[in-house]
Amino acid sequence: MNLYLNERKNDIFCVIGRNVKFYRSAYNLTHPHENITQAKLAEMVGITTTQIANLENETGKGVSVPVLYNIAKVLEVSMDKLCSTEKALVKID
Repeated sequence: MNLYLNERKNDIFCVIGRNVKFYRSAYNLTHPHENITQAKLAEMVGITTTQIANLENETGKGVSVPVLYNIAKVLEVSMDKLCSTEKALVKID
């Protein structure tokens, strides 16, 4: 089991950012008429486009738990998927 450690504090933000980017792209593939850009996602969850961009670009800057929860809801994934280091398979109909 890998536990969160202070010296690795940015690691989890990089994982979350990578997953937000992945699941946003997957959402856009499965919902082609509802394209969610970084700007649209930011507006929907109540943060700035810069914050979403920083998160997705793995700068090590994170977001609060309530914002993460809102991102998960918008992208229709669980919070544990946004925090997972496991590779995901996305079914596209």
